[in-house]
Amino acid sequence: MKSIVCYGEVLWDMLPTGKKQGGAPLNVALRVQSLGNRATVISAVGDDKIGAELIAEMKSYSANAECIQRSKKFDTSVVLVSLDDNGSASYEIKMPCAWDDIKLSEKDIEVVKNSDAFIFGSLVARSITSRETLLGLLENAQFKVFDVNLRPPHYSQETLEILMKRADFIKLNDDELVEVGKSMWPEKQILEDSIRFISKSTDTKQICVTRGAEGAVLFTDDQFIYNQGYRVAVADTVGAGDSFLATLISKLLNGSEPQEAIDYASAIGAIVASKSGANPLVSTEEVRTLLYSE
Repeated sequence: MKSIVCYGEVLWDMLPTGKKQGGAPLNVALRVQSLGNRATVISAVGDDKIGAELIAEMKSYSANAECIQRSKKFDTSVVLVSLDDNGSASYEIKMPCAWDDIKLSEKDIEVVKNSDAFIFGSLVARSITSRETLLGLLENAQFKVFDVNLRPPHYSQETLEILMKRADFIKLNDDELVEVGKSMWPEKQILEDSIRFISKSTDTKQICVTRGAEGAVLFTDDQFIYNQGYRVAVADTVGAGDSFLATLISKLLNGSEPQEAIDYASAIGAIVASKSGANPLVSTEEVRTLLYSE
């Protein structure tokens, strides 16, 4: 069992099918926990009814809510989620909200110090308060995992480069790789060259790029490990990338070989995409069926 801390947004996703708890850090934490690890989320909700409901919902999933702050300044975050005909999600994220107001505390510093991995994204860095808290926590983290997770217009290239340079592991999707590359290299490059460029320029030894239905590529120990993807009927893409990352980091931390880790993570990501919502149940049998049916 590994201890993993996830920092950033917790919120209510307003999906066409109804209200669901969400936010990438919470999604990652719930999947990490389902894989037998101990997960903690550092975030904030408002001092309001829906904030209390969100904490209660987290606890119903046995999620650790001890590091969820109650903001007196801002309301609990609510995000409008739209799905296109292919199930791909887009998000309307209001600003400011409670997770823009996460304060740095000694308690949270100790939790991060004692963890095996600290996972964070770019969205929470949009506000000064939560960004400064993030930088403070990064100074105390043993293994820093940056899930780039771009949500326009809530990021800047400057902040992305700062966070990439603080990370030990960077995860992007292929569209995010193109966006990040706009300021880092002048001409279009093949995937592997782009990954090597980021690795060299940020001094990050491990980078993973997901490619939707085409699978993923993991750069580690100066070599590339590939998964070609698994064919599923997509219900929606909400949380699929979060479950992929949670599984990949969990497998690597617990000693799996990179090929096994990326295959298992890709299978879980595909299964999540085949179901509605960010945190559906995924059985070991479902994963095995997908892994060995290809």
